[in-house]
Amino acid sequence: MGRRKTTWWAAASLVVVAAAVAGCTVQPGSEPSWTGATDDERNAGRAAPSPAAPAPEKPDPGPSPSGSPSGGPSGSPSARRATPSPSPTPAKVLWEPGDKGRDVRELQARLRQIAWLYEGPTGVYDRATEEAVKGFQGKRGLPRTGRMDTAGWQRLLDMTREPGRWELYLMGGQKPGPPDPRCLEGRVLCVDKTTRTLRWMVDGRTVSHMAVRFGSVATPTREGEFTVYWKSRHHVSTLYDSPMPYAMFFSGGQAVHYSPDFATRGYAGASHGCVNVRDEKAIAGLFASVREGDKVVVHR
Repeated sequence: MGRRKTTWWAAASLVVVAAAVAGCTVQPGSEPSWTGATDDERNAGRAAPSPAAPAPEKPDPGPSPSGSPSGGPSGSPSARRATPSPSPTPAKVLWEPGDKGRDVRELQARLRQIAWLYEGPTGVYDRATEEAVKGFQGKRGLPRTGRMDTAGWQRLLDMTREPGRWELYLMGGQKPGPPDPRCLEGRVLCVDKTTRTLRWMVDGRTVSHMAVRFGSVATPTREGEFTVYWKSRHHVSTLYDSPMPYAMFFSGGQAVHYSPDFATRGYAGASHGCVNVRDEKAIAGLFASVREGDKVVVHR
């Protein structure tokens, strides 16, 4: 009887313990559940790994924009095939033969500064201007079209300076400015460096005037009041071995004379200090009128 009670009590105790264990939950930080684990895994103290899920297949991205498969070898023919680049936009033409105006004058003046054009600015895009532009373009590896475009114009701007008013308009027939007060009495060769003109004046009256050119920065034409001390119709310079026809000397070796170079190149060149005249007919008449002893005034 005592043994049956003990057995029953033990069985009841096991039932109570089993019911308590079945009602517990695993709290955070507690040991992992062993549900689904084998006896060996329980004894080893680790759970069996859950079967790995198969990796999802990557969708086929289709052909790349260049036509080669995505991720293909970089050296494959498709990968090496480059997309053709668009052709460069041609430079815009600014001026061409037949055009006229102030801008054409500036183009001509700048071409003269670098000795591609020798005729005076006319404001008309003529044959001489076209040939000058062709030469300029060819020298710089630009297409020899004879038309000035934006590419050529930028190169020309980089090589030249802004032309002054006298370069644009005073190449021939320019008007002299007001005479210097020293020119208003007697017989005077009145030379104005500002307007690049020479007036032949008698007693304050202008008899004639003409375009002139002066010396360079290295050999400037002297300014001041002088006298014509010698005239030489067929003079040749002993220093430079160059002709100086219709020479009228006023200061050392400096003289007013006709210059074939001035007639050909204009203001693209310079004298060695003399006052150059480009109009041979005009200076021939002046040479016949001027006397030794007449006054010369060179001013600005």
